[in-house]
Amino acid sequence: MGFCFAFSNCAACRVPFAYNPLTVPSVRIKGVKEPICRGCVIEWNERMVAAGHEPHPIPDDAYEPVDERRLS
Repeated sequence: MGFCFAFSNCAACRVPFAYNPLTVPSVRIKGVKEPICRGCVIEWNERMVAAGHEPHPIPDDAYEPVDERRLS
């Protein structure tokens, strides 16, 4: 049994980060899901709450490794 991370640039700030590809918050850009780093999701949520909207949930395991058996 093993664990893995996905690793790419944040769609918002372009900084590289590691994440769980199954649960990381993301946006669609030209039809492709692109991951968003924790800092950008937190910043986005602060703006959403200030505007009177619900924050986007951040799953507990979004930035943790995923069990490789869940990927198949």
